[in-house]
Amino acid sequence: MACSGLKRCKVALGFAVIFDIFGFTALFLGLFAPLEMKGRDFGDLLVYTGAVLVLISLGGWVMWYSGNIEGMPTQKDLSGIGDAVDRLARKLSRKIYTHHVHRGP
Repeated sequence: MACSGLKRCKVALGFAVIFDIFGFTALFLGLFAPLEMKGRDFGDLLVYTGAVLVLISLGGWVMWYSGNIEGMPTQKDLSGIGDAVDRLARKLSRKIYTHHVHRGP
């Protein structure tokens, strides 16, 4: 299969690619095309719009990349550390809860 390297999160990948295409197109049109109408230059608008679209696409790239990370340890592998972290989280949660309950309105 041609897309076997893409694996999961294909929607995020599509989102990122589409926003990159539109963003870079708008950015380069704003930089290099003479876009004047009635004496007003609209190049800056396209440069800013393209830059914003490219920045938005970074969110898609981060989602795609983080969704394709493999090799994360399972809960079984983290049993010693995971249990200690769970106990600590429960202990802190109880302290915060009892502090708010006993403090009153």
